[in-house]
Amino acid sequence: MEIFISTLLILTITFLLSTFRILREYERAVIFLLGRFYKIKGPGLIIVVPLIQQSVRIDLRIRVLDIPTQDLITHDNVSVKVNAVLYFRVVDPENAIINVENFMEATEQLAQTTLRSVLGQHELDELLSERDKLNVDIQQILDQQTDPWGIKVSNVEIKHVDIDESMIRAIAKQAEAERERRAKIIHAEGEQQAATKLVEAAQTLSTQGQALQLRYLQTLTEIAGDKSSTIVFPIPMNLMDALHKFVPDK
Repeated sequence: MEIFISTLLILTITFLLSTFRILREYERAVIFLLGRFYKIKGPGLIIVVPLIQQSVRIDLRIRVLDIPTQDLITHDNVSVKVNAVLYFRVVDPENAIINVENFMEATEQLAQTTLRSVLGQHELDELLSERDKLNVDIQQILDQQTDPWGIKVSNVEIKHVDIDESMIRAIAKQAEAERERRAKIIHAEGEQQAATKLVEAAQTLSTQGQALQLRYLQTLTEIAGDKSSTIVFPIPMNLMDALHKFVPDK
């Protein structure tokens, strides 16, 4: 009799423990009644009738998925290795359980294939310089394709783009050539601007006699400050004409 009572007590406790469950704020339970979807329960204390109802617990927090390194060939036929990180969460527990067998594995496989597909359509320069735009493109595609699974992809970040050593040297040479090209352009533009200013100054001096005289005096001042002991400077022609008036011709 005592054994029967003990067994009954154990069964009762087991029944109660399996009936009452506590879900945290970020958890939900997908309840099935005799194999058919019944409702979503939680958070807090919920009741699951044993043998009649079954529950699947779902975490609604944002999950971080590390996408393994993928080998791909860019649009300009460059072999690279790319890895990324994916941020997503379950927004519809019912679809996440019913519409896909394992939403974590399905999301990971889809992220890998989408990463190769999207980046393979772009050239290497775009992978290196337009990473933010590519992140948005991949995120939008994944978010659209995982929507029937009750998954919301919030962000995708490309972490590393690894290329061969030979390609790194080629990129360095290209960057050096680009810097030289820009330097030559800047130097040519400076020469062009200087020539333009000299032409404008010459036109001003040719039309303004007083300005020409001031320039002449400034030149004499600069020559006088030189360390040379002998100074030879030109005499203006208008001064020579004035002297001819006072000196009679022989």
